Parts: sequence; structure tokens; C-alpha cells
Amino acid sequence: MVRLTRAQRQARNRARVLSAAGDEFAEHGFRDAKVDRIAERVDLTRGAVYSNFPGKRALYLSVLADAAERSAEDVRPEPGHTAHTALGALARVWVSRLPATGESPLTGAALPPEALSDEPIRSAFAQLLRLNALLLGLSLEALEPPSGPGGRRVRVAGTVLTTLYGVGQLVGIAPGFADPFAVVRACERLADLDPDDPWPPPHLAHVRPALAADEEWSPPEAFDAVRRRAVSLTEDGVVAVLGTHRLEAAEEALRSAPAGSSVTAVVVTGNPDELTPLARLAVADLCGGLRQAFPERAWPRLRVVFDASGEIAAAAGVPVVGDTTEAAVRIAGGRITARSDTRGAGHAVASAALGAEAGCR
Repeated sequence: MVRLTRAQRQARNRARVLSAAGDEFAEHGFRDAKVDRIAERVDLTRGAVYSNFPGKRALYLSVLADAAERSAEDVRPEPGHTAHTALGALARVWVSRLPATGESPLTGAALPPEALSDEPIRSAFAQLLRLNALLLGLSLEALEPPSGPGGRRVRVAGTVLTTLYGVGQLVGIAPGFADPFAVVRACERLADLDPDDPWPPPHLAHVRPALAADEEWSPPEAFDAVRRRAVSLTEDGVVAVLGTHRLEAAEEALRSAPAGSSVTAVVVTGNPDELTPLARLAVADLCGGLRQAFPERAWPRLRVVFDASGEIAAAAGVPVVGDTTEAAVRIAGGRITARSDTRGAGHAVASAALGAEAGCR
């Protein structure tokens, strides 16, 4: 018999715990699930479970994140080719994942309030919804560009997500109330919503310019959670390192960058056991449906990378990360050519890239 290494044993035990936890949460829900019962299911001690996960919420979010990412891999494209049809397709995918009456809501679209009870968790979740609104808004803009200059469709996307997440919450507290067909029709009609939604916000005028640099750039491998594939961070473009409480700043980097350049949001946190799986869950929930509902030409060009270890951030010169981290670097020719670590960093670095392009013409 081949003897497993310590790392292999830990990985095997972690997988067994996640599988048992999935059964426990499905049967009892988040509130009534017990870590002791999860340990009994896999013949481990309570301490062995806690050596892999610091608490029940971290375990719950990890179960949901893994399930959402597996579901996101199973894409059966039936995209819409207008904003109406794409939003209807997204709504159909979304409501199809909601639990039936009487089932525990083991899906990120129907997170129980107890799982979001702490203020730092709620703040991160609100920022993740802003990030998702940006991703969905970018896809809508790719299908049907806004009529006016500087317009965007992020508020439309936010209204769609408000509808879809609201339906998810009603499943748990008012089963049978929401009509899935009415939800789909409502989301289709939201494509006609034309709120006053200009870009940029006025505060960007006060962002300090980025600092010029000439530094080595050797980032580790990365995985884009939007398109579910490995990506290189050495391409010319902008890499924004953002804590989970500053994810809205991704839009500043994206809107300010030169057309066609790569823009990557590297998500970091001071609480990787809970907030990294929460981030994975939120992005996978949206993007799994988005890739089915929208044609590939309309998938958002923003890349989202999770950096639980902080290695990518360290390569960008950010050795210590937290939930309010905001820093960015401009990459050109495989080197860091500009950097900023103040509020509005992504905008500052992206603007430096735009200025450099203009100077080359």
C-alpha cells in the first residue's frame, strides 16, 4: 500500500469533511447543522474538522463555493443575442437553481441571514454584489451599447440582481410566493430600463497620479473566475489588488484603461477562510449563468482572480493585505511601469497607461 504524504492526507480529509458537510447542510440547513455530526459522518474528531475550517460558517461557504464552481463548469450555452433575451435566459438559469419547497437552500442565491450575520461579512457581500453588477452591466453594454456618450448599464444590472437575489431570499421565508415565469418576464423587461447612469463619478478628478516605476514583474499563475480558465498576468494592462471591502474600485480601473488592454481585479482579504469562499461563491453564481445566457462576444473583459495566499499581491509590491486594500500596477513589456497604493489606485494607474498610449501616437 502506498503511504500518503501529510499534505495528501490533509487534502483527503478536507475533501471528506466538505462532502459530509454538504450532506449535513442539505439535511438541516445552516442554522441547525452541527459540526459534531459532520465529524461523526467521516469518523473524525471535532478538532480534526476545525483544523481544516475555523468555524461552521467557513465550512458552509466552502461547500457552497465548491458546488457553485462545479456548476459553473457545466455550461450548456443557450445564449440570448439581445439584452431582452439574454436577461431572460439568465433569469431562467437562476431560478432553476433555487431549492424546491421544503428543501434547505443550499445555494448562494438563497443565503440564510445567519450566514451573513457579521458586519464585515455583510460589507464584503455588498461589495461582491457591486462587482457582479459591473460584470453583468459590461455584458449588457456589449450586446446593446448605451445610447449616450459615457453611459453604462450597471444600474440596470444591479436592478436585475436585486430581483434575482430577492427571489432567492423569498424561497426561504415565503415558499411558493414567487412565480418563476413572472421573474423571467420581469428581468426581460428590465432591459428597457434607462436610468441616469453616467460615468465617471466626480470624485475621480481628485485621485493622485500614479508613480512611475521600472520594476520586475514575476507573478504566480492565475485563474480567471469569470471565464473559468488560466490567464497570464504578464500581458500589458492594469492589475488592481482590491480587498473585499473595496471591490467597487474595479470599475474605476476598467473604465479608465485604454481600449483593448487587459484589466484584472485581484481579490484579497484579511479573512481568507470565510471571505475567499464567499467571493468565489458570488462570482461563480453569476458567471455560471452569465456564460450560458450571453454569447461569448459579450462576456465581460474584466478578469477576476482570487488571491487567498497573497502571493500575487506580494509580487505587485503589496506584502500585507486586508479587506480595505487598494493598490494597482501598470504592466508594460513584462515590467511594472507605474504603481499606486492610494484610494483610486486603479484609476490612477489606468490613466497613466492611457497617457502613455497617447504619448506614443
